Amino acid sequence: MTDRRRFLAASVAALASGAMSGNASAASAAGLGKKRPRIVSTWDFGVAANQAAWQILAKGGSVLDAVEAGARVPEADPKNHSVGRAGYPDRDGRLTLDASIMDGNGDCGAVAALEHIAHPISVARRVMEKTPHVLLVGDGALQFAVEQGFPKEELLAPESEQAWHEWLKKSEYKPSANSENKTYGTQAQPAGKPGGANNHDTLGLLAVDAQGRLAGACTTSGMAWKLHGRVGDSPIIGAGLYVDNEVGAATSTGVGEEVIRTAGSFLVVELMRQGHSPQEACRYAVQRIVRKRMKTAKDLQVGFLALSRSGEIGAYAIQKGFSYAVCDARKQDALYQSASSL
Repeated sequence: MTDRRRFLAASVAALASGAMSGNASAASAAGLGKKRPRIVSTWDFGVAANQAAWQILAKGGSVLDAVEAGARVPEADPKNHSVGRAGYPDRDGRLTLDASIMDGNGDCGAVAALEHIAHPISVARRVMEKTPHVLLVGDGALQFAVEQGFPKEELLAPESEQAWHEWLKKSEYKPSANSENKTYGTQAQPAGKPGGANNHDTLGLLAVDAQGRLAGACTTSGMAWKLHGRVGDSPIIGAGLYVDNEVGAATSTGVGEEVIRTAGSFLVVELMRQGHSPQEACRYAVQRIVRKRMKTAKDLQVGFLALSRSGEIGAYAIQKGFSYAVCDARKQDALYQSASSL
């Protein structure tokens, strides 16, 4: 513990002095320099999401259409218990979904605590395009979705309901770092046992087209067994997602409360605006969380993924194990591990 604290203190000191050239950049090592068009997304299930988005982007379609199409893939996947209709419910057995979408001009829309609608990312886009608002929540979001023609469904999958009943036997709430990486890989492994690990995370997807126009999407079923009404960072513009055509885009994954406390994705983009590379910006944002949450950082996972206007990528996380997918004209199914700060 003493060694870890000393390491954390050293990391913070290096950050404060502007020494941003510490650990080797996973993005640089992988040769992920400037290139566009390009799509990046969080976790293994981002590979399939990227491929769906690429079908639109490669044909000259809009980046907004691309990120929406990509996000809809894990939302519909019956094997994915952290995003969409197969997500694990809250502690009351209710499945609530969150999503946000944003383009590089600052237009954005989001929904939170939405029930009975299979594709919250598409409802978020309707909020952006059809209302003067940014965020609709709960019953109001559901009412709007139904008025917009989205079918109301019972989404709680039998497997997810069974997992909830198993969780109720002990009712322990212990979110685990990198749970999605352990339970849902490129080989479509089955979901793990409920109650401890395997209980949360997010798809964050960023895209830039050949002209440097950007868009992003973020979608999740939130932390399993959460208090009913809990909302994480994913539908909060500036926390789970932020996009600016002048600079780049960023998204986050992990414990949403920690990302909200630092306006994490906005912070990453603003650091890029100040001249930091995407990798440096992600590292700086992670280290800010570590500095503020020194006592609990060893038990937290937060990761950031960033994409610059030129197509350069950065990724960084508190704990090891955060993976991200990359798609461009050269390769559509690349998967990398980010560097770790601890």
